[in-house]
Amino acid sequence: MAMTRRNNKNDNIILNTIEELVPQDHDVRMLESCIDWNFIYPLVENLYSDVGRPSIDPVVLFKMIFINIIFGIGSMRKTCREIQVNLAYRWFLGISMDEKVPNYSTWSQNYIRRYSDSEVFEKIFDQILKQAVSYGFVDMDSVYGDSTHQKANANKNKYTDEEVEIMKKVYENDLLEEINKDREEHGKKPIKKNEKEELNFDEGTGKLKRDIETKHIKMSKTDPESGCFHKGEKEKCFAYSHQTFCDRNGFVLASVCVAGNIHDSVSFFSAYKVLKEKYMDQIKNICLDAGYLTPAICKTILENGQKMYAPYKRPMTKQGYYKKYEYVYDEGYDCYLCPNHKVLSYSTTNKLGYKEYKSNPKDCENCPLRKRCTSSKNFQKVVTRHVWEKYREEVMDEIRHTSKWKEIYPRRKESIERVFADCKEHHTLRYTRLRGLKKNQHQSLMIFACHNLKRMSKWRWKSISKTIQYYVKNIIIRYFKKKEKRYLFISTTLSTI
Repeated sequence: MAMTRRNNKNDNIILNTIEELVPQDHDVRMLESCIDWNFIYPLVENLYSDVGRPSIDPVVLFKMIFINIIFGIGSMRKTCREIQVNLAYRWFLGISMDEKVPNYSTWSQNYIRRYSDSEVFEKIFDQILKQAVSYGFVDMDSVYGDSTHQKANANKNKYTDEEVEIMKKVYENDLLEEINKDREEHGKKPIKKNEKEELNFDEGTGKLKRDIETKHIKMSKTDPESGCFHKGEKEKCFAYSHQTFCDRNGFVLASVCVAGNIHDSVSFFSAYKVLKEKYMDQIKNICLDAGYLTPAICKTILENGQKMYAPYKRPMTKQGYYKKYEYVYDEGYDCYLCPNHKVLSYSTTNKLGYKEYKSNPKDCENCPLRKRCTSSKNFQKVVTRHVWEKYREEVMDEIRHTSKWKEIYPRRKESIERVFADCKEHHTLRYTRLRGLKKNQHQSLMIFACHNLKRMSKWRWKSISKTIQYYVKNIIIRYFKKKEKRYLFISTTLSTI
């Protein structure tokens, strides 16, 4: 057979329809089949005017974002170029071959003028999750939570040292009430709310001012709303942190974006509040890692009628010294017993919520175990116990040793950790090109919405395929059974003749 060479390009190619050219098993077909995209229209209707020139279809705009994230393109400019030449993307958007693709700046201008101050991103996220729930793919019996960082679009070497106010924690009022209750039981004066604030005279304004507790942080010159993230062996950089909850099947239920320098145990409460408002009646168990083992978090979860599953956390004690659990707490007498069987009596309850138990210096001075107990110059050992410690002990000493813990906690690495890995690898969660907390909150909601949509579409596609296979299999079996019966009838008839 002679070799054929095509020296000239054929510009007279006739395309019948895009529908015939998009493969039946392409991802865009799965995305289109699992949800009715018209749900976007009522969400954005109040953001458009009744008069004026026609706008770009909002469904097309948001579908462009889904293409951008699901297929890991990242750049909207590059996404528009891909749509121009990719027939599958055109089919998904409903754009014909002779129709012009919206410009990359169209989305940015629509975001600035319409969507930036709206709740449309959260509503789209909720609608996709609601669709997954209707298919029966979401199991909210056990919820898994964790936080991951996303590198900000900011140079880590360009920053200023700023003094900022320490933000009040959401549980501080409840904690102060508990502290004062405990102090009154021990015959001590209550701590006033404004005890940390002292009146001073400001010579510049000529007015009295209050001193507020502050701290020094590194603030990026490029993106001031990001935070300096530094954890373990990870690279020190400016980043955003995403506090996220998902179910056991890997469907994201809620996510809140905060600055990268906020600890997970602090950002937990804002994300938990979102989760509580939407799905609290359905959630029975919450699984978290060791970073969330604080008395305040344990109390919040247990008082809401849920169980908290967390791993063992090693005591943060100097090497060679006794661990805290080796000092036995006597609840009846409200005291501690040291390894040498000496009593550590209650002293006070400080403003951080810790009850202080102190030993008698005379007992410690000549104690043979003092070198493994304390190195204080006044020969006194101090052990602290939080006023909400009983909630933490319930999680660590009771729930952690149940058979349910062995069933639930190992699934954490298969759920929330896998969600983060998938979104970082395929859906642009590793870095952000956007600047500002609000923009990154909107982007993270879209990323997790895309994750849920992709997961739902694949599961839905598989279930449909299995259903089709089941019916085809039954038809084939019935056909051969009828044929077999007919053969048996003919053979028995011939044998009787």
